[in-house]
Amino acid sequence: MGKVVLVTGVARQLGGRLVRRVMRDPDVDRVIAVDTMPPTHQLGGAEFVRADIRHPMIAKVLAEHSVDTVVHMDVSGTLPGRSSRTAVKETNVIGTMQLLGACQKAPTVRRLVVKSTTSVYGSAPRDPAVFTESMPPKSLPSGGFAKDAVEVEGYVRGFARRRPDVAVSVLRFANILGPRADTPLAEYFALPVLPTVFGYDPRLQFVHEDDVVDVLMLALRDERNGTINSGTFNIAGDGVLLLSQTARRLGKPTVPVLLPAVTWVGQMLRTAGVTDFSREQIRLLTHGRVVDTTQMRETLGFAPKYTTAETFSDFARSRGPGLLPPDRLAEAVDRLAALVPAGGPRGLSS
Repeated sequence: MGKVVLVTGVARQLGGRLVRRVMRDPDVDRVIAVDTMPPTHQLGGAEFVRADIRHPMIAKVLAEHSVDTVVHMDVSGTLPGRSSRTAVKETNVIGTMQLLGACQKAPTVRRLVVKSTTSVYGSAPRDPAVFTESMPPKSLPSGGFAKDAVEVEGYVRGFARRRPDVAVSVLRFANILGPRADTPLAEYFALPVLPTVFGYDPRLQFVHEDDVVDVLMLALRDERNGTINSGTFNIAGDGVLLLSQTARRLGKPTVPVLLPAVTWVGQMLRTAGVTDFSREQIRLLTHGRVVDTTQMRETLGFAPKYTTAETFSDFARSRGPGLLPPDRLAEAVDRLAALVPAGGPRGLSS
């Protein structure tokens, strides 16, 4: 008998891609795909169950199908369609609580993989240059998806203590981009003009959606070289990009906004349809965030195919040309930078 894998959040394109990939795994017998609404994409023959993980009925789904592996993909900054922030938070936090409670009662469950985010580290002016998995944030996220993820990880740690027989992997993904990315940051980069925080040019990391699927498949395995794939891992492509570099590669102008006006920036972005541009997202565009991926490579045994720069380039190509020719924009910015004396505004290289 092969594995019986349950995947949540399959109505999103990333969840659908994972389901189709898992279905091709010879070690997997069945895949149970769960979401509150039927996906618009194919699931490769997986069995779709329309269920809300916020409700106790998810326990019946686990029991009826004798699920042994759970992949929790339903932790995100948005829901399919236009949903309120309250609905998103309930799905992230209450949904995770219900799912973990169901897993705790299900004797067949032996592996849990949770999609998390590097947003749990927050973004603050005194952050370390690089975060490792063991480092606490300088300031806990105060809202939005980042705060949801902190709560989710807390519940996952509690579950791991109560069910030590279950191998638990938490994957903290950097900002996910790619041709089909539907994340809040992808929505930000889709704006015709990019608002930025005056005097700051944050360092950003990205992970390609193809690498996300690959590393999730790796985490599903029972073991690698005799070592169980469990623990918490930062997942990101090599290297970093400055926000100014991303704008140039998109061929889009930026509009610097004074730091006290960040609340207005967030309101403007939400009005434009960027659904999860909370205060924490603005802090990311102010202070940036970079994580160490040593454990990803050495313990999990995963090497991304795409660097941060390659990930962004693939994303940019899928969005078409911006308002300004990237080459000419880069030349103009470089000429302007040459005129700025050394030791310019604080944060430009942060």
